[in-house]
Amino acid sequence: MEKIKELFVVVENRAGALGELLGHLSKEKINIEAIGLFQDIAKLSVSDLDRAAKILTRAKYQVEIREVLRVDLDNKPGSFAFVASRLGSVGLNIDFCYGTVGKGQKSAAVIIDVADIERAMSALEGAER
Repeated sequence: MEKIKELFVVVENRAGALGELLGHLSKEKINIEAIGLFQDIAKLSVSDLDRAAKILTRAKYQVEIREVLRVDLDNKPGSFAFVASRLGSVGLNIDFCYGTVGKGQKSAAVIIDVADIERAMSALEGAER
């Protein structure tokens, strides 16, 4: 588990808009490490956060840098349910989350956006999953 920073980018909800946004990063050789798209919001974990923010701002996107939590989970039933329940038990709502696991992989990574990262880390630290 670690605190990371991601880009929160407003993107038009239309065909081709995400490709255009990602094209700006691709052209500058910035790698996308994780991505979530929620209608008109893209949340991106990238290889060079500050440079990506500048590139997208110059391209007229509304961009914020936000702290989120990256949690590694075992690839087994109930792993994420445990995390979500644990956060809920200390009164933390998950505002956004995204993640994936490759077929046959033993672990997955989930990016979680909550109001209080420190409290979330404290709630999850040392907990059995």
